Amino acid sequence: HTGTGGFPRSVPSLLPAHSPPPGLAAALDECMEAMNSFLCNHFDESLEKLQPRTKESMYHALVYATILEMQAMMTFEHEDIVQAGQTMKEAQEICQRFRRKSSMTGSLSSLVSKADSFTEVELHAEVCYAECLLQRAALTFLQVAAAQRWARGPFPGGLFTSPFSLQDENMVNFLKGGIKVRSSYLIYRELSSFIQSSHCTAGAAHVHLEGGVALGIGAFNLTLSLFPPRILKLLEFAGFSGDKDYGLQQLHEGATTLNLRALLCTMLLLCYYTFLTFILGRPVARWGRRGTGAIFLFFAGRIEEIKGNISEAIDRFEAGCSAQQAWKQFHHMCYWELMWCYAYKGMWKMAYFYADLLSKENRWSKAMYVYMKAAFLSMLPPEEPRPFGESEVELFR
Repeated sequence: HTGTGGFPRSVPSLLPAHSPPPGLAAALDECMEAMNSFLCNHFDESLEKLQPRTKESMYHALVYATILEMQAMMTFEHEDIVQAGQTMKEAQEICQRFRRKSSMTGSLSSLVSKADSFTEVELHAEVCYAECLLQRAALTFLQVAAAQRWARGPFPGGLFTSPFSLQDENMVNFLKGGIKVRSSYLIYRELSSFIQSSHCTAGAAHVHLEGGVALGIGAFNLTLSLFPPRILKLLEFAGFSGDKDYGLQQLHEGATTLNLRALLCTMLLLCYYTFLTFILGRPVARWGRRGTGAIFLFFAGRIEEIKGNISEAIDRFEAGCSAQQAWKQFHHMCYWELMWCYAYKGMWKMAYFYADLLSKENRWSKAMYVYMKAAFLSMLPPEEPRPFGESEVELFR
């Protein structure tokens, strides 16, 4: 007898003791296949593979919503953020169906002592539920940041209805996001204690459970460790942990094992090593992976750029643009880096070209793009013709 989405409520006795429930195993295999399509630049195809079972399978729903969230973070469009948030909320509701009625959030000390009473599906439901909470919190904070930009309008001092009501709404959203973050952290912490205990019996799908916990614990510890010491002490007093080394260790473990969350663990590590460490003035670690996926080509370009290998970085970013055409917003990330690479080389017209593309196609910050166009034009000799007849003086105005 199977439950919703074909997930068995109990493991049939004819199966080996450590075999995962057939529905769970099949769902994980299908989601891994969809993630592989995503890595190979087949973004739409990966969504098409997942969509038919998003209303019945927690893993299909979670991965589908995760891809939409990544798209929303790139586009920064209100409609995409709202859609991703709604889809992630629906994924959370799907996960809730498979959770134990008295879940670990109700009694956080119960999981290790009552481990035998949790089925494998219920454990996976907990980690998926925690991941939904964490990603919904990220979308909430993104929505607040986007709302502040939309409120300003295209010009400084742009009109909007009520600045006070907008600020109140933002504060409410921050509080909602904070509640989701704490709930997610408590589940991850309890799951982490469980998988390290003697009560934990590793099944065939256990690597995916471990990967999910590694992603959550690693993301929390690494992110919180970047907060100023005074704030970090307050967070630790509230029960959070901000151990950077432990967070990196968890993410490395999640990234180097064959599990569903390996891509997200890898992307968090790459963001840390190629962006945050550069900003914070810390050395960039070597990264041994190579691939033809657009995402990894982008990060490979970042690594070369930070090393000062600007020509190699340009090659990687251009290859990243050529690798896929489905997500135009991903091209914009490459355009931004290409703009700076050509600026580093003193090739002002090429830098202007990419700033101009961004000003026409991307909505992150029109003012920044126009300013950069003017700045690059101002570096040209006065007698040299300006592209498209534009004047830096007019652009600065």
